[in-house]
Amino acid sequence: MSDIRGAEIIVRGIVQGVGFRPFVWRLAQRLGLFGEVRNAGDAVFIHAGGSREALADFASALREEAPVLSRVEAITSHPSAPPPAGAGFRIVESGAGAVSVGIVPDISTCPACRAEIADPAARRFGYAFTNCTECGPRFSIVRGLPYDRARTTMHGFPLCDACRAEYENPDDRRFHAQPIACPTCGPRLSWTPLTTLPDAARESADALTKAVATLSAGGIIAVKGIGGFHIACDATDGAAVSELRRRKHRPSKPLAIMVADLDAAAALCPLAPGDAVALCDPAAPIVLLERRQDGPLAAGLAPAPGRIGLMLAYTPLHHLLLNRVGRPLVMTSANRANAPQVFRDDEAAPMLAGIVDGILGHDRPIARRLEDGVVRVVGGRARVMRRGRGQAPRPFDLPEDFADAPPVLAMGGDLKSAACLTHGRKALLSHHLGELDAPAVEDEFADAIADYESVFSHAPAAVALDLHPDYRATLFGTRYAEAHGLPVVGVQHHHAHIAAAMAENGWRRDAGPVVGIALDGLGLGTDGTAWGGEILVCDYLAFRRRGRLRPIPLAGGDSASREPWRVLLAHLDAAVGAEAVPPELFAGKPIATLRAMIARQVNAPLASSAGRLFDAMAALLGLAPDRLSFEGEAAMALEARAERLEAPAPYPFAVSDSGGLLELDPAPLWRAALAERAAKVGVETCAANFHAGVAIAFADAAAHVARTEGLRHVALSGGVFQNGVLLEAVSKRLASAGYAVMAPTEVPANDGGLAFGQAAVAAARLLADLELANMKTGHALSAWAGK
Repeated sequence: MSDIRGAEIIVRGIVQGVGFRPFVWRLAQRLGLFGEVRNAGDAVFIHAGGSREALADFASALREEAPVLSRVEAITSHPSAPPPAGAGFRIVESGAGAVSVGIVPDISTCPACRAEIADPAARRFGYAFTNCTECGPRFSIVRGLPYDRARTTMHGFPLCDACRAEYENPDDRRFHAQPIACPTCGPRLSWTPLTTLPDAARESADALTKAVATLSAGGIIAVKGIGGFHIACDATDGAAVSELRRRKHRPSKPLAIMVADLDAAAALCPLAPGDAVALCDPAAPIVLLERRQDGPLAAGLAPAPGRIGLMLAYTPLHHLLLNRVGRPLVMTSANRANAPQVFRDDEAAPMLAGIVDGILGHDRPIARRLEDGVVRVVGGRARVMRRGRGQAPRPFDLPEDFADAPPVLAMGGDLKSAACLTHGRKALLSHHLGELDAPAVEDEFADAIADYESVFSHAPAAVALDLHPDYRATLFGTRYAEAHGLPVVGVQHHHAHIAAAMAENGWRRDAGPVVGIALDGLGLGTDGTAWGGEILVCDYLAFRRRGRLRPIPLAGGDSASREPWRVLLAHLDAAVGAEAVPPELFAGKPIATLRAMIARQVNAPLASSAGRLFDAMAALLGLAPDRLSFEGEAAMALEARAERLEAPAPYPFAVSDSGGLLELDPAPLWRAALAERAAKVGVETCAANFHAGVAIAFADAAAHVARTEGLRHVALSGGVFQNGVLLEAVSKRLASAGYAVMAPTEVPANDGGLAFGQAAVAAARLLADLELANMKTGHALSAWAGK
């Protein structure tokens, strides 16, 4: 026994809810170790005893053989007295610990569980809540940490003897799987009819059978999922899709579709390798794909041409439902117009009456709303467009020199709202919370921040806000800071966008500035005007504006964001003069009133908005309705026409330099577009020429700024860069000129990633203040770490 050694080992990272403790137990058994393992806050603690060689092999295997869903970020090991040898190796109850951002997101059903629910001989045959350590609900059921059943919404379902045996058996894949359940002891399905049921549904007492019969008869149902309810109907039934749109007051926004597996997806959409990888990701996001025009999907699911949102079934209930129906299903968020997705059981029937014919629910509570994430593959990489279920709350790493940063709470913006909490290098960007102009969403925003702070024990040292004083997120953050006695760090909108791209790509604080191209709808600039087509030179602390799209007046203010013809009128008047504008473009429109508003500068603020430029071009080409029914409608239609088409004659811009500020004037672009329109050039060609012209203008202007500043890195961000045609064109042109391009991947380029950039800027400024104070006083920066 003299060769027996002891070690205390701490493993940090994504190590809760992924079967890490059972993995440690099995590893210890294999190597003949004794001791214990437990969760505590943000880590797994191990006290192990054994031979020197076995402990060395153990330490190596902890990283090299870790569960696939885990992420080991740090392992520390210290010699200790050996634990008692007689008790073997055991998993002990979790203890309290430090702040944690290490809980895993919800995980789509694994192959073993899928096979089990399809096996008539299996105990969980047909069971809608089957899961194991490799899959199932996680963040959507967590009420507190450490992650144990008692701190989840499964606490009300005591384990039966059979499940208890699996839970306690180290050789079982359900060993310490917290959401474990079976038909005897677990959650159960329910059916709530809201209209008269078809005969097949009335004849059955089984909830799933009633739901299948309703769908098969052309009905519309609500389905309770992982993070909320969905509205479902047969995606091949044009009448059902039209009726869903009528009931939901959703005339044209694309509807997401769910299919059973990858083969079913390939039957509906041609899949590139990156698309298949994105669909099969454990997060099971909605993936934006081209549709097969000869496929069986109803025409009304999405505008054509254009992409559809497709996802694979990610819960056993989805698999059972799709297998029984035998067709793809619409699976869209269950909500009324401008309201958040329903996720509480007592809200479902009142909120969805008149929209759905029945509700397929269950009695496992959902701890928090989590809408489906959305990704798109651009340049061979899956890029997150909406961060949701399966992606949140996986944290991001800030660059290494943020390690001592004080904790920050960043509020984001009003559109695509999301908050961000930081703790040292860890940045926890929340899931998509919605549009804050809806009162119910504003309430949910406050609730979500309180929820995140509670679950992750976060106590910020400062609050980061957008500069716009009327943003609801800014107003809420100001009240929060005042109530908690915290300083406020204001961050300009486009600086935050570029900082988000910098931080995600690992750009250090001490690496100096980069050139940033920030293209979006609108954000308040430091001169009090609306910006949206910007070239910046910035680091985390500050920025300089070095280029912009020429501003044009938005006649009617916010109305111009919803009615693209207003922006088109302003652009054409500026480019060719009012007398040369084709009158048929604005037949029946009050253009005299708008021109008077512009001339008198009444409710016609100037804006350098790239987003509105895209809307205006869509209006010129007849691709935009008079009034948009959803954000991005016009730009999506424009991009769809430009995909896969080489631009024969990119539209030009005029570029001037006034005191170091480049101005990109689209007047030549509009003259070229009008000429092609008069020559009856095809819409697809015009759309391609427009995209190519914008890409060339901004890429070349950024390259010019980079040369004059002696910089080699260019960061791209802002919602317009969710346009795949534009992102690829700008990236390729800059790369071919020798510049390194940093673009968003897992952080949304739109305002869903704004809080991440705000948090990075605020943390950097706080660190700079601390470093300055440290130089004066000699106090250690680490005094802030962990507060």
